[in-house]
Amino acid sequence: MTTIKVKGMSCNHCVMAVTRALGTVDGIQDVKVSLEAGEAVFEETRPVDMAAVKEKIKKAGFEVG
Repeated sequence: MTTIKVKGMSCNHCVMAVTRALGTVDGIQDVKVSLEAGEAVFEETRPVDMAAVKEKIKKAGFEVG
């Protein structure tokens, strides 16, 4: 499991946006986003480019912390 901090989430809509964004990254599955912890946890089915992950989160309107 990989954990990444996500800043700027304030509601369930934010959680869904981050979940959807990470779900589009090839090689990522089983995404769980926690509003309370301010983080996303996911399984990598193969090595994933973290720069691509950060870019998807930024495009969804959030910051990687």
